[in-house]
Amino acid sequence: MPPFTTTILLLLFLFHPSSSYPFDIAYHIDSGSSTTTTDKFNTTWLSDRFFTSGSTGLVSEPLLFHSFHEKTLRYFPVTSGKKNCYIFPNLLTGRYHLRIFTVYDNYNGKHHPPNFDLSVEGTLVFSWRSPWEHQTSRYGEYIDIMFYTSDGDADVCFFSIATDSPVVGSIQLVQIDPDSYESGVTGKESTLLVNYGRLSCGSNKWGMGFSNDVDVFGRVWDPDVKYRSKSTGQVKSVTAVRNVKNSGIGPNYFPAKLYDSAVMVSGTGDLEYELPVDAKLDYLVWLHFAEIDVSVNRKGKRVFDVVINGLNVTRIDIFKEVGGFAAYSYHYIARNLSGSPLTVKLVHVVGSPLICGLENYAIVPADIMTVPEQAIAMQALKESLRVPERMGWNGDPCAPTNWDSWEGVTCRPNKDESALVIFQIDLGSQGLKGYISDKIVLLTNLVSLNLSSNSLGGTLPVGLGQSSLKKLDLSNNQISGSIPDSLGSSNLQLVLLNGNKLEGEVPEELYSVGVHGGAIDLYGNKGLCGVPSLPDCPLFRGISHGSKIAIGVSCGVVFLLVLVIIFICIRRRRHDYDFALPHELVSLAAKKNKYQTQKSLMALEMESQHAKGFMPNYNSD
Repeated sequence: MPPFTTTILLLLFLFHPSSSYPFDIAYHIDSGSSTTTTDKFNTTWLSDRFFTSGSTGLVSEPLLFHSFHEKTLRYFPVTSGKKNCYIFPNLLTGRYHLRIFTVYDNYNGKHHPPNFDLSVEGTLVFSWRSPWEHQTSRYGEYIDIMFYTSDGDADVCFFSIATDSPVVGSIQLVQIDPDSYESGVTGKESTLLVNYGRLSCGSNKWGMGFSNDVDVFGRVWDPDVKYRSKSTGQVKSVTAVRNVKNSGIGPNYFPAKLYDSAVMVSGTGDLEYELPVDAKLDYLVWLHFAEIDVSVNRKGKRVFDVVINGLNVTRIDIFKEVGGFAAYSYHYIARNLSGSPLTVKLVHVVGSPLICGLENYAIVPADIMTVPEQAIAMQALKESLRVPERMGWNGDPCAPTNWDSWEGVTCRPNKDESALVIFQIDLGSQGLKGYISDKIVLLTNLVSLNLSSNSLGGTLPVGLGQSSLKKLDLSNNQISGSIPDSLGSSNLQLVLLNGNKLEGEVPEELYSVGVHGGAIDLYGNKGLCGVPSLPDCPLFRGISHGSKIAIGVSCGVVFLLVLVIIFICIRRRRHDYDFALPHELVSLAAKKNKYQTQKSLMALEMESQHAKGFMPNYNSD
């Protein structure tokens, strides 16, 4: 099923929980569902969309799940390729909160939870390995990430390991304030925040999909009980008797519900939490306080130190900072942890320590991604070559770097290692039936291109033969047309174009590849000409069939015009030499003819008289 078009995007359900919240992009997608539903907390769950492939399923014991969006799922079999994604389109540049629900519950009857990895915007953020914890496998687990995107979409990709099929139950995406969680310090675009614990002290689980309590970021808050250290003594809960000030304020928009409850140690003991972490990462620890104990009504009555992993990082007097019934937060970055867990200890100085909530985020460096122009080129090639679904050409072509790039594609970092570039494409004998997109010229770092033994048609793109290209194998396809001059100006060392339908003159520079130690094969292209071992090119070489017809018709017209001109000239020449004599010459000739006639008659008469013996006498007496 392809991504929805822009027209349908206009119908998306926007999330407006607060009129003062300036960001309104939100998706709540029920993976595997064909219908849109609304849960009992008035959250609208959209039917499944934006996925690249996969199949739908249903948990084996749906009655164990209270929410409909937790019962359906989408899984990605190996036949869909090693890499499958949800791609959220047409997003504004900014920061987003992503929340994903995964569950197995033996939906396929194999009793084998799958092994797979998850990446967000090209960065690997989570891994699932079999066997899963029983609780996670049976009832599912939520994970969430905060990330930044600037390319107009968000790629959430699942990577299959071995023959396992990644699985997802639901996906939520909410736009959040770009300055939230000290992004200027933690790195707005260069990092992702991965949730390793978001706790609300003294309360039950609440938030999106679990209660009617509003959190505009879509955060869900878990009870703190299971994270308290065994060394912590007896604690008691405290509930606010009136509204707490300073909640719901940007850029973090922490909800008022967070400060309505707190826990404190009975007596003067210490309060300690143990949070799970992965070593060798930095962690952002965010602590939430509000003096909601009416007995503390001045500064100095409740003072305690915050000790993180054995290091005393600050001393806090809540009333001194903000007064009573007002929200107050403190954050700290624990760097390069060497082990687990991360400990947060509130050590009493005066009175008993008190806390409303705490959050712990791994600061994950964003992986480098494919150069945008080359990512566009590869997407165009995917469409024009009709790359089969089984090859998993989804998401970023090269990222994440700790996973293989698209099947048949080799990537490398660019010179300053700020991005990834396409180095090699090897798709020989893959059943491709399309054509080569002209966007391939954007792959300015491509060294080797092999598309041999497919059924590709069309023509060779003008510009193919970028300076980086050294090996080109397009043999045994159905490519037609002429060979572009750009191939002759490249640094090619191997050119295999045999077994196609190419025609026209072969650029001399291209043929010289073989002369200078490289290899070139043009066999089987009956229409090629102009170099040794090929026929001489006809007079009108390189001219299309239509142009040849036009030239023939034009020549015929010109020939007819020439014949007409010659005919006219001949007729004019005949009339010029058959002219009439002047009148005076005609009259003189007539008189001369009359005189000659009379003279002839007189001569005849004299001869007659002489014959009779008569001599006239011309002398008179």
